[in-house]
Amino acid sequence: MGLSGKGVLVVGASAGIGRAVAVRAARDGAKIAVVARRKEALEVLTQEVGGGTVIVADLSAATDCPRIAEEAGASLGQIDIVLFTAATARLRTLKNMTAEEWAVTLNTNLVGVNLTIAALLPHLSDGALVVVASSESAGRPFYALGGYAASKSAVEDTMRAWRIEHPEVRFTTLVVGTTIGTDFASNFDPDEMISAFPIWAAQGNAPADYMQVDEVADVTISIFESLLPNRTVGLETVSLRSPAPLTGSADTMIATVGVASDVVP
Repeated sequence: MGLSGKGVLVVGASAGIGRAVAVRAARDGAKIAVVARRKEALEVLTQEVGGGTVIVADLSAATDCPRIAEEAGASLGQIDIVLFTAATARLRTLKNMTAEEWAVTLNTNLVGVNLTIAALLPHLSDGALVVVASSESAGRPFYALGGYAASKSAVEDTMRAWRIEHPEVRFTTLVVGTTIGTDFASNFDPDEMISAFPIWAAQGNAPADYMQVDEVADVTISIFESLLPNRTVGLETVSLRSPAPLTGSADTMIATVGVASDVVP
């Protein structure tokens, strides 16, 4: 039956993996609620798939987190799947990270995710899936992305804690490698990217090829479809990475991704 009739909430659905997953879920028959800061992008998505609930919210704003749960619960009834793909990062060395940049990074990637999960608990179906996207940089920081990596390492630990505190819900960490077709780097300075790429390549963080956002979404949906009916099975962590060898160079990265384009480490 796939996702037919299931309630699916995607937080971070305005672009990238979140958007692609929401589109596929809706076309598979799911009832969807989509969350992001950009209302217009969400409305385009729901028009594209012929329906869905638009929730305009910002994970970095603590007051928005319970509202996400309230509106999603009201529109979907019981929620079977929650996917968090919303994240933010600053391409900054730790020395140059400001207090404001730290606050936005942690509030979006860590605090907001956990506040929203807490508010969603009464709305989740038995054996619901709560999936949070993490990064291959967690535990292995990329140059100038130390703040982002720290936030993802912390959210992975909170997912472990949720499993202990609420075993009736299946919490999964989805570790995603470098993917093109997202807005992750939209606020990166092009000059900073050019400076960072050679160091990423020297660190061994430059694959010869990159995952495509649509393919990552297809695999993610197939995981949901496999897990939902098998309620005694949990999937704690799944890691999606390009099978290409780490032989890419800085020039390859710039040519493939583009200086002001969309890279997700």
